[in-house]
Order: sequence, then C-alpha cells, then structure tokens
Amino acid sequence: MRLFMAINFNTDTRSRLVALGEQLRRRSRRGNFSLAANLHLTLVFLGECDEERAETAQTALRALRFAPFAIEIERVGRFRRDGGDIWWAGVGDSAALIDVHRQLTNNLIAAGFTLEQRPYHPHITLGRQVVTDAKPWPVTPFGQTVSAIHLMRSERLDGRLSYTPLRQIEANGGEAVSSIC
Repeated sequence: MRLFMAINFNTDTRSRLVALGEQLRRRSRRGNFSLAANLHLTLVFLGECDEERAETAQTALRALRFAPFAIEIERVGRFRRDGGDIWWAGVGDSAALIDVHRQLTNNLIAAGFTLEQRPYHPHITLGRQVVTDAKPWPVTPFGQTVSAIHLMRSERLDGRLSYTPLRQIEANGGEAVSSIC
C-alpha cells in the first residue's frame, strides 16, 4: 500500500482550495485537477509499504508531539514540468509546521525508512499536467488551525485516485484510528 502523512482540511479551507482549483481550471487548456476529497497537505511521503512497515509508520506517528497551530494559504504557484506543470496552493512560513515535518522525518528515519532528501516546500496540489497561460498569483490569505495529523493510504478505486485516513494523531497526544491497515 502507498502511504503518506498529511494534514487534512476543514470544510471552509477545502471550499476555498476548491475555488482556487476552479479558477485555475477556467484559465487552463487542459490538466488533471485534484478532486475536492483529495486536497491535503503532505508532510512526508512514504511510498509502498507492507503491513509491517505500515505498523512502523503508525508507531512513528504516535511519537509525534505538537500543540495546535495555524497554517495559511497565501499564493498559487507551479512546478514546471514537461507535458504540463504541477500547480499548487502555497502555505506561508510556519515554524510549527516545519517542526512537525522535522519530527516525523526524524522518527521515520530512526525507524528505518529512507525518505526523499529534497527540501520541504509545503503546498497543496491543485492540478497536474496543467497547460495554461496563467501566471502564479497571490491570494488573500486563508487557512485553519491544525489539530490532527493523519497517516493516509493512496490507492486507485474505479480508476480514480483515492486517499483514506488510516490513523490520526491529535494535538497534545490524542489518537484515533480511522481504519485498520
């Protein structure tokens, strides 16, 4: 199973992200745009994991400690790619977010995971393979308070990408299981 750790969004933040995606879609000739249900902020991508590795990832997640913190979406940007760009909503600087990312990364590496070595640039993917003449643009900042981090499974169901929360760690150490691996 393909796994990653992420922040999921409340209804208001998700609605605003959907609106940004729709603005991008209207300005584009083509693209593969993110479904509303799939909008999330990836903290750490784990890739393919068997059940034993999934349990190890859950242990690393359970060791995470954080207080609730705010994030703000401030801009729409892109990563240039041949065949169409990846467009995203960018998250403003947040020391608490970077700390959560660092803790998770350290916990996972200590547990034996090999992770990407790229610098962390927090963003929410709005579309892939997007062809447009639009330029990146600032947005009136919006966001939410983060009070939970999720271990997520990525899979194709009926030809569509679907993300399912497997475990949730809440701020100040609370835990909830969404489903069993």
